[in-house]
Parts: sequence; C-alpha cells; structure tokens
Amino acid sequence: MEQPRIRVSAYAMITAGDRLLLTRLSESSPIFEPGEWHLPGGGIDPGEQPEEALAREVREETGLELTGARLVGARSYAVRRLGVYWHLIGLFHTAEVASGSPEVIEVDGTTDAVAWLPIPDLGGSVEISPAVTDALRML
Repeated sequence: MEQPRIRVSAYAMITAGDRLLLTRLSESSPIFEPGEWHLPGGGIDPGEQPEEALAREVREETGLELTGARLVGARSYAVRRLGVYWHLIGLFHTAEVASGSPEVIEVDGTTDAVAWLPIPDLGGSVEISPAVTDALRML
C-alpha cells in the first residue's frame, strides 16, 4: 500500500451575518480541486503553531488581519491529486478578522480569489471543497 504524504492545516471559519469568507483554489492547489471555494487557511510549517499558521494564511489569502480564533474541531481527509496520495488533517477555527476589503495578497499561491459568499448558496451552484462542507456542519 502506498504511503500517504501527511499534511496538517489550520482553517478559519469567518462569518459576517449569513455570509462566509471563502477563497477559490487556483491550479496550484496540491490537495483539493482548483475552482472549488475553500476556507482561508493552509499548511502548518514545521515548528509553527496552528494559530500562527492561521494568521499567516488568512493574511496571504484574504489580506485581512486575524484578531481572534478558537479551535472548534478537526477532520481528516484522504485525497489523491496529481499522482500524490494525501492524508490531510484539518484544524477548524471560528475566527474574527479586522474590518477591510478582502483581497488575495500571495501571488502565484493556491488562492486566486476571495469573497464573502452567502451561506445558503453554498453547495448548490457554488462548488465547495470537502472542508467547507464540514465547516457548514460546525457553524
């Protein structure tokens, strides 16, 4: 049996009224499919604390500063993409950000768009990642 590559990621569930802040995955996405809307967040670097990774990723992917976060759950995913078998562990946080207009800061990263999307629209005509599906259950 093929050994999976293990990745631990921190994700932010940021809401404003009935909207959820999401990022659209680019062609550079290593695990989930490009074009899917996904939670701000990403891989935790070796030695980096989950909340530090969350703040860094939220800043890179949305241009917004994290002002608070609370761990609310964890989920595990087994995914094959681009010939790599992944075991992803996602740490889900409810989070708050400073006010401002979201914009992608990281050039050529895994995110190509960011937007506040109405929660009732998610999963219908809006393509979402498995992590967003799980986040909707946690909210």
